[in-house]
Amino acid sequence: MNRIHLCLAHMSPSGAEKKYVQEAFDTNWVVPLGPNVEGFESDLKAFLDAPREVVALSSGTAAVHLALRLLGVGPSDEVLVQSFTFCASSNPVRYLGATPVFIDSEPQSWNMDPDLLKSAIEDRISRKGRKPKAIIPVALYGMPYDVGRIMETAGSYGIPVIEDAAEGLGSKSGGRALGTFGKFGVLSFNGNKMITTSGGGALVCEDSQTRQAAMKLATQSREQFPYYQHEQIGYNYRMSNVCAGIGRGQMTVLREHVAHHRMLASFYREAFSSVPGIDFHSGPRGAVEGSNYWLSTVNLDPALRIRGQDSVYESLAGEPHCRPNANVEALRIALDEAGIESRPLWKPMHLQPVYRDADAYLNPFNLYGETSPSVCEAVFKTGLCLPSGPCVSLEDARYVVDRITDAVR
Repeated sequence: MNRIHLCLAHMSPSGAEKKYVQEAFDTNWVVPLGPNVEGFESDLKAFLDAPREVVALSSGTAAVHLALRLLGVGPSDEVLVQSFTFCASSNPVRYLGATPVFIDSEPQSWNMDPDLLKSAIEDRISRKGRKPKAIIPVALYGMPYDVGRIMETAGSYGIPVIEDAAEGLGSKSGGRALGTFGKFGVLSFNGNKMITTSGGGALVCEDSQTRQAAMKLATQSREQFPYYQHEQIGYNYRMSNVCAGIGRGQMTVLREHVAHHRMLASFYREAFSSVPGIDFHSGPRGAVEGSNYWLSTVNLDPALRIRGQDSVYESLAGEPHCRPNANVEALRIALDEAGIESRPLWKPMHLQPVYRDADAYLNPFNLYGETSPSVCEAVFKTGLCLPSGPCVSLEDARYVVDRITDAVR
């Protein structure tokens, strides 16, 4: 069999991407901005189906950065960020000289714990004498965060929310698209996301005035003069007309992609229900229907023995809470040898060496009879991402389950 990848880009069967890209070449409009960019933004706005505006950008990281900049985040400010996430959620905080403060997850969704969020806000106000500048919850692997409680808490303290829905395009909460609840929303179109523009992202804004401010910052903050004049620092963050052409074609298959991811998740859930020691992460009731299941994930009971596990211990370096368990790594290796790509879960940000000095609010958590300092540490140690993209067929998923079953002693 060909190698089964985690989540490859998948072009539309109709070749719509080629049509829009060819138009860009035929009209020699291959630079940033252009009709494809405008069309892609319009398509995204229609898909989100909410009173929001969209700015197509070079990456989701750029969108986080612009949102923070538009909120006036700077040196001496603090931003509350979900710890269980990719570094793109927190690194832009550092770009601006501000300080990320990490919040642990709740056990059900693996996303930002609303109770801990409230405690952290009150503690920061008590210790620093002022409230954090922003809150960044993340739709981890597409699973919706507790929008209602997070927005309620943020509203009660007057703190703006930047929804990091980079992994959550197509996910909903209460029937409404993620990324449309907060002051800003962030989307990603990296090569492994629900749709791709080769590389790219988008910032979801509340209104046209905010959108214009974001567009100005994203185009080097050029003033309206016949010559180049800049009165503030800007960035080269706008999406190219060629990449946006790919995005316009991808929009024609977005709903099909979401449906496929959910189908694979349903298959994995049912298949692993009869395999002791392997638990599929469904998420909390209510969030299940809203998740796009960008990546399907499982947890392995530490007592579960995987073929070849003993030889893995020597290759695992670092402190006990800074790496996956040996059986997780053994399973990853076994799948790799079978031509299957899998991946450990995101290593929590408060465990990253670059953030060793950052404050973190954690929930001690007992998983499989072992107590960890936090929910995200416990899940990170026992979790694995499985092939989930639109290029993964049902036959591929069966092969994945069979190889996992074979690897279990």
